[in-house]
Amino acid sequence: MSLTRREFSRKSAITGAGVAITGAVGSLATAPGALAAEDTADIAGSGHDNDGQEYGDHGHGFGYGPLIPDPKGILALPKGFSYKVITHAGVTKLDSGEFTPGKHDGTATFEGPRGVTLLVTNHELRGVRAGIAYPVPLAEGLVYDPAAPGGCSVVEVRRGGEVAQWVGISGTAQNCAGGRTPWGTWLTCEETEDLAGKNGQTKDHGYVFEVDPYDRRANRDPKPIKALGRYAHEAVVIDPKRGHAYLSEDADSPNGLLYRWVPPHGFKHGRGQLRTLADDAGVLQATRCYDSGGRFVDDLSRATKIGTVYGVDWIDVPDRDARTTSVRKQFADKDITRARKLEGMWWGDGGVYVVSSYARDESPVQHDGSVWFYDPKRRTLTLKVLFGVNPDPSKDGAFDGPDNITVSPYGGLILAEDGEGIQHLIGATERGRTYPIARNELNLGTEEDPDYSEFAGVVFSPDGKTLYASIQTPGIMLAITGPWKRQSHRH
Repeated sequence: MSLTRREFSRKSAITGAGVAITGAVGSLATAPGALAAEDTADIAGSGHDNDGQEYGDHGHGFGYGPLIPDPKGILALPKGFSYKVITHAGVTKLDSGEFTPGKHDGTATFEGPRGVTLLVTNHELRGVRAGIAYPVPLAEGLVYDPAAPGGCSVVEVRRGGEVAQWVGISGTAQNCAGGRTPWGTWLTCEETEDLAGKNGQTKDHGYVFEVDPYDRRANRDPKPIKALGRYAHEAVVIDPKRGHAYLSEDADSPNGLLYRWVPPHGFKHGRGQLRTLADDAGVLQATRCYDSGGRFVDDLSRATKIGTVYGVDWIDVPDRDARTTSVRKQFADKDITRARKLEGMWWGDGGVYVVSSYARDESPVQHDGSVWFYDPKRRTLTLKVLFGVNPDPSKDGAFDGPDNITVSPYGGLILAEDGEGIQHLIGATERGRTYPIARNELNLGTEEDPDYSEFAGVVFSPDGKTLYASIQTPGIMLAITGPWKRQSHRH
């Protein structure tokens, strides 16, 4: 059922100029120590200057205090917190003897037996396999395209701290993010549109694949879920009630799209069921948004006020397998709503959180990151987080370029920074304050010209005691523990 402009205009008038706050997590501002969202008027108002004050400390009642430099030069954390290296590309090894693959990215955790935590981790490796130092090994029976270097590894962390690793899928390309399913599997997404014959690939790429962390046999003979479309996939989440899949696209020229897949009538989700679908099963659709006055919105960057709400219609994709024309190019700009670098997604609070990492000259309005919340019941997108353009990413204290996202069991959101300059793990309280959780101190450059890799794969363990995150390059998964606490509802 579509939401017409007239219906949304009428509903917006009732809720007050279209500014309706939904979900357990309120509107979120994103400067260190920022004002709550209701006090933040626009992008400029959410600036990054903390006026020399320490932000996120215990005196404010939120966050965990200042970050303490790491003598090992890997991860700065607040007092009382510590980390452990779980996997390290080219250093640790899989059960089969090969080195851990590189370029860790999207990750999910699963509860295993007897206190075990299972993690499925993407490896965002692309191009010609021979040029990759630590590709995902071509494990027998688990290979889609032997020419492709990417895939997923499954990591088992036991109660005593022992770690085991094995291949979940290999022979895929540029596995970026993905999503955990309600039935306990991982959907890994290829962020590419390479067809067979391009970049040395022998099969078509740009698909979603399912990986089962519990049953290695279920992963044999990998099959792309073509019903979910072929494009530069970033992340995917499944609505546990309605069965819809929501998918993000990280692409430009033109900017990418936010998608919804509606399953065919009578289809029931479950382990391995997606791979039984016909290539054209269900309906793949893209967003078309309207503002509170019923006016079409061409790009999500148009929203400059936290709390902005757009109504959403869904427009069918003509050719989801994009044999001749990329999916995002099959629409005229007047038909759908675009956004730059649609990245991480996470299901929580009855809807979908989705990240747009930044907007530059290819977008109507520039920003350094935003997080939107899609409410499937109300069919609305609400702007929850907005990062103003960071004037100096080389200085600590400002955040930009959010990427992977998760909903925290302690309230609010956790974001992995993939911006310019210094990189952080960022927390945001339910009432709109932001604070640093960690800072990457692994300098890949020089003292004069430092270079810090992005964070990725941020996710809590099933019991909420450990926060896992990766430094993408060279590929290091970290387990962070400490005095986690519920973030105050007053902040």
